[in-house]
Amino acid sequence: MANITKRGNSYSIRVSCGYDSKGRQIMQSMTWKPDPKMTPRQIEKELNRQAVIFEEKCNMGYQSKAVKFEVFAEEWFESYAKPNLRNTTYERMLQLRGRAYAAIGHMRMDKITPRQIQAFVNTLSKDGANERTGKPLAPKTIRHNLSFISDVFSYAVKMGVVSENPCSKVTIPKGQPTEKKIYTIEEVEKFLTLLNDEPLKYRTFFNIMIYSGFRRGEMLGLEWKDVDFENNVISVRRTSNYTAKQGTYTDTTKTRRSQRSLKFPQEIMDMLKEHKAEQDEQAHKYGDKWVETDRLYTKWNGEPMQNGTPYFWLGEFCEKHDLPFYGLHSFRHLFCSLLVHNGVDIATVSGAMGHSCISTTSNLYCHMIGDAQAKVAAAVSNSLNFHKKKDGKNTA
Repeated sequence: MANITKRGNSYSIRVSCGYDSKGRQIMQSMTWKPDPKMTPRQIEKELNRQAVIFEEKCNMGYQSKAVKFEVFAEEWFESYAKPNLRNTTYERMLQLRGRAYAAIGHMRMDKITPRQIQAFVNTLSKDGANERTGKPLAPKTIRHNLSFISDVFSYAVKMGVVSENPCSKVTIPKGQPTEKKIYTIEEVEKFLTLLNDEPLKYRTFFNIMIYSGFRRGEMLGLEWKDVDFENNVISVRRTSNYTAKQGTYTDTTKTRRSQRSLKFPQEIMDMLKEHKAEQDEQAHKYGDKWVETDRLYTKWNGEPMQNGTPYFWLGEFCEKHDLPFYGLHSFRHLFCSLLVHNGVDIATVSGAMGHSCISTTSNLYCHMIGDAQAKVAAAVSNSLNFHKKKDGKNTA
């Protein structure tokens, strides 16, 4: 309820709008001055009306003139982000708060301009932005920072706090494009040969990655009921993820189209059967200590394998055998590259990769697709030249 105080010939109307992220009460106020010709009865009636109108405006969005970005962003986290975003996305947004709050957290929502947000984004592409390496932030990280601010403003527009999202006019600096690192065929052949001497669990893990392009979370989320040994098919139905707050947990796939099924060579399925038999033997060995999760990839006691385990194992393996280390995601790039360069159409590639739409595949792998299309054109050209020469010879 509004608090009204008389000050000389005017009245101060104050309304409580809750509390900020530090527990401090947020108060909004306005001053109303009555017409000198008004009677006391008229003043009382109009004053109460002004108080009701002002309180309603405050309840609709803290009266956008005064709410600051940090205060409203915390409301967004609690009211929208927490119940609607995937856990991994929510955790990432929490980590991005520091930079954004330092730059614009103290500013009123309605006073933040595209130029100010552009200036903030530009600083992220400068040397020193990455405190660990002293280099600029990666373009993807810069996009995440801008997306956080934009999502807060989009919510503010819906809540009536501001009239438009200033981030719509902001451009991310191009920066220096980085080429995706992909293993060569020779390196992959060497990798698979050396892998034959490693534990069966990792042999199956990396063979499946190479033959499927599955994401790390999708690999770790695989369960034995997802494996169809009769038809040599493995299906992605869930992911295994990790956050500092929740630890390892099971989640839905990244998008609906990420749920997909791929057929595998018989040798891969035979290797999986051996892995299953080995896992069953291990479960029998540990008895009551074994935790039944149905996962293909587990810790010693059957609990889901930690997300970082395959990454660190691969790093040690590559170092031991003097192989380049490009990380787990490089096998996904390799899978896409092999499909594209063997003439698989873009719609099929997109489905196999589990992308939400074909444009995602085109945007991410435009360079590969361009090279493949150039080879197609060259092949057609060579074929036509061959026929021209042949026809010329016959004519002569």
